[in-house]
Amino acid sequence: MGKTTGFLEYQRQAPAECEPLERIKNWDEFLIPMDEEKLKEQGARCMDCGTPFCHVGRLLSGMASGCPLHNLIPEWNDLVYRGNWQVALKRLHKTNNFPEFTGRVCPSPCEGACTVGLNGKPVTIKSIERSIVDRGFAEGWIVPEPPLVRTGKKVAVVGSGPAGLACAAQLNKAGHTVTVYERADRIGGLLTYGIPNMKLDKQTVQRRVDLLAAEGITFVTRTEIGKDITASQLQEEHDAVVLCGGSTQARDLPIEGRDLRGIHQAMEFLTLNTKSLLDSGLADGEYLSAAGKDVVVIGGGDTGTDCVATSIRHGCRSVIQLEIMPQSPLTRQASNPWPEWPKVLKVDYGQQEAASLYQEDPRRYLVSSKRFVGDDGGHVQELHTVRIEWTRNEQGRMIPVEVPGSEEIIKTQLVLLALGFTGPEDTVLDQLGVERDERSNAKAEFGTQTTNIEGVFAAGDMRRGQSLVVWAIDEGRQTAREVDRYLMGASNLP
Repeated sequence: MGKTTGFLEYQRQAPAECEPLERIKNWDEFLIPMDEEKLKEQGARCMDCGTPFCHVGRLLSGMASGCPLHNLIPEWNDLVYRGNWQVALKRLHKTNNFPEFTGRVCPSPCEGACTVGLNGKPVTIKSIERSIVDRGFAEGWIVPEPPLVRTGKKVAVVGSGPAGLACAAQLNKAGHTVTVYERADRIGGLLTYGIPNMKLDKQTVQRRVDLLAAEGITFVTRTEIGKDITASQLQEEHDAVVLCGGSTQARDLPIEGRDLRGIHQAMEFLTLNTKSLLDSGLADGEYLSAAGKDVVVIGGGDTGTDCVATSIRHGCRSVIQLEIMPQSPLTRQASNPWPEWPKVLKVDYGQQEAASLYQEDPRRYLVSSKRFVGDDGGHVQELHTVRIEWTRNEQGRMIPVEVPGSEEIIKTQLVLLALGFTGPEDTVLDQLGVERDERSNAKAEFGTQTTNIEGVFAAGDMRRGQSLVVWAIDEGRQTAREVDRYLMGASNLP
């Protein structure tokens, strides 16, 4: 696909970004769209490989390799190269309900498995995907397409994150009457409140929600299933129920001083910030401000990076990001062969901004948090840490061992815990009597997505545990197909 020799003629070129010291002055997205000719060149780099790995979408060594949605990447790369943008959009939407989301926040396992990347730099798949769908909205090609016929079947979807929205979209296409229940005041789940605006503009989320509503989906906000509406009532009023509540139990850090004020979960920090930003442009002050504070972010993943970037935009005095694992290598190692996800050092937007502002990367590796110390008023003032090394114990397991004499005291007035999530909340699952797996997730058969309760299905992080947006969309689509089959005896959904 693309130009036969394109990968030899053109170098990889990612979209330009606004300068870090400029973009931290606002909450806007900062990627600068590429012009059409450059995008055609990037699409031309898709090398007509005999067996594309970019759209395989499987787990290798516990990590995604290729696109879990099985996006038809070589096809739309070729179509962009040839200028057939509308057809490229149709190909993109065949497998992905929300390419405007994945084109912004997906870590691109497709690029990690790109054949060009075996001996060079992979195709800029993510930026091409985003450009296709953004052009589709700009040109008016994406319009509501409500189903022509309704089946008379009613389905409740609990949770409006990427899994819930994808499931609802597909079930609505099949003609079922779908109601999505969300306990927050806005639809979108983590897309709205878990990801900062500069990474995913909330107008982009609302644009898609409005489109789904115009196609016939009913959205109910400020309604928590299990409290405002009982789970049994939900079952009685619908022919099927799909649980897409996510993995929202945040992992804590139970060390001395944890009860001090000024120590917060990352999602509390990010959610309150986005809500205040949307409600009032932060004028109402209903958020946890990092202004003038020395911030410590504990956790090295994407959420930790979002906390770094958000703190900087508040005007923090300093920010440090602690990671208990070692720094990743600069290049792919022999133990991490293609097409596995490349475990190499990534400098994300938050680190770029911190380095520009403070002249150093905010991350510190191989650091274990020992205790918090507060002032007389009960507010955190210090974090005591120690460096660690990872060694094998007698059973062959890797364990952290403290390095003698490496203790350090870090001054801080705001600590943000970005340590991941342990599983879904209990209320709905307990009321329904849904069985759990060994990790406390809703136990649902892979492929059929059915729980032990008749007519109740589970999808997304609530079923598989904390994962990527692209996996959530894939699970939502799979579950919609199985719900359709359950209701109708067969399904034409992909």
